[in-house]
Amino acid sequence: MDKNLLDFLITAKKATYAGKGAETTSSRIKSHDLIYEDGDYMYYDTYIGTGKFAGEEALWIKDVPYWSMNYIGRVIGANFSGDFLKEALLLVPEEKPFRGPADYTKGDYTYHCDVDGSFDWFQGKEIISYKGNEIYECVFHGGLVE
Repeated sequence: MDKNLLDFLITAKKATYAGKGAETTSSRIKSHDLIYEDGDYMYYDTYIGTGKFAGEEALWIKDVPYWSMNYIGRVIGANFSGDFLKEALLLVPEEKPFRGPADYTKGDYTYHCDVDGSFDWFQGKEIISYKGNEIYECVFHGGLVE
């Protein structure tokens, strides 16, 4: 993967949902939409729902769709912290720039993310536990588009 594109994607993820970026006009009824642009690159994240949610992140180069990732998740236990999730997502790793790191712990919260595949074609799952009990899960998949 091109280093400039990778840097853009990581910056975009940190500037939008994970970084508590401003939403733009909804593309669909009650959707949450976040856009980040720099030069020839555009990143768009759109999702519906909150405690149970589904969405898509996509990347364009010179107005041509290039990459996409779909996700669906839900809160399944008490004490969920959206702020903890965003902290984990801010740590998006360069080698797997999809969600958060393989593992992240702060206080009673633990984030874990497994990914199979590469930027071209991948699938994964992230889980948040509170005091050892799973309280959140999200599955995702994506890859290059033509």
